[in-house]
Amino acid sequence: MEIKNYFDKQFELRYFEMNKFGVASPTTMLTLLEETSADHCYAIDHSLYMLGEKDIGWVLVAGTLQMDRYPGYKEKITIRTWLSKYTSIRGFREHYVYDEQGNIIGRGRGIWVFFDIERRRPVQIFDEIRERWGECNVGSIDIDTTKKIAPLKNPNGGLHFRVNKYDTDMYRHVNNIRYLEWVVESVPDEIIDNYYLHSIDGRFIGEANYGETVVSFSEFNASNNSFVHTVKTEGTGLVCATAKSIWRRVPSTTTK
Repeated sequence: MEIKNYFDKQFELRYFEMNKFGVASPTTMLTLLEETSADHCYAIDHSLYMLGEKDIGWVLVAGTLQMDRYPGYKEKITIRTWLSKYTSIRGFREHYVYDEQGNIIGRGRGIWVFFDIERRRPVQIFDEIRERWGECNVGSIDIDTTKKIAPLKNPNGGLHFRVNKYDTDMYRHVNNIRYLEWVVESVPDEIIDNYYLHSIDGRFIGEANYGETVVSFSEFNASNNSFVHTVKTEGTGLVCATAKSIWRRVPSTTTK
């Protein structure tokens, strides 16, 4: 089906965005997807900073990323984004990642809530935003992003992280990219050294605040090289995020 009402942004991958295999890291890809989304806001004269002046913003409550391969150093990619669906307070944002030959190498979807920053509650999406973005009822990925991901019941071990000032964003809560980093850090070295993150599907549930300590737990399923993840605050035990990830073996040659 033809995609309409989309927005494209081009990137050239830089050295510091590479991982040890010489390809973009999952954090890099999620950052570029969010940068494209932010530019889509800017393109309709409702930039995140302009919304922030009204104490309004977009908050990610669920998201998934799937990469068939990660782009290499100096590779040029195009990220396409569009809105596939709205509710009164939510927008369903889709993504494709294209390589230079026009092949789709990655896909993503995020559910974003329009949010009153001061009152910490959802508000109705401005009519003008919906009109200027439009929508196209085409999904980018065959994953039900609305389905809940249950937290681990009796997790063992876990890595501890202090929430620092640089972990928070303009909405004064921990950026979702930081949760991805905490999740990946809790994956064993044996997986990190031999596999790449093929897909991750996450839900953002509670807010961790500056100065708190969070604990990241991961439970492995050997049958399909997958993990279930839970990030909680230490002490209160508030569940901040849950996720599922699938890992694939790194090809023998990954650098360009």
